[in-house]
Amino acid sequence: MPASILFCCDHNAVRSPMAEGMMKQLYGKRSYVQSAGVKNDMEVDGFSVAVCRELGIELERHRARSFDEMQEWGDDLSGFDLIVALSPASQRMALELTRYYHLDVEYWPILDPTGIGESRDAKLSAYRQARDQIRERILARFGPPREKDA
Repeated sequence: MPASILFCCDHNAVRSPMAEGMMKQLYGKRSYVQSAGVKNDMEVDGFSVAVCRELGIELERHRARSFDEMQEWGDDLSGFDLIVALSPASQRMALELTRYYHLDVEYWPILDPTGIGESRDAKLSAYRQARDQIRERILARFGPPREKDA
């Protein structure tokens, strides 16, 4: 288990907050976990909040932030052991920003649910699919949580 993990996506409003919240729920304080986006031009997505609430993960208080804001606030990318990019744009940005650091950047191709579905139920279904993809990747990468992690 890496000591510190950063999840990133395009806006830090859908996929990366879900991953951050899920990681914290599953593994507790075993790792320092944060998330960021290429841009910060959105609030956390209401559908992300809803589908995470179904698993007992609270995202309502999440505040989106960009890579630039992270660095302005003193969260240097070189301090992370692993960066997990959940979108192609965030993977490119992570690789660009870390080209002088020795740290791992992994790309997990996770569905972007934001443009899928016309009805509320169809949208929730797409968000659940993205959430479940993230959960499967987290468990495959980091293993089952220990009882004392939760």
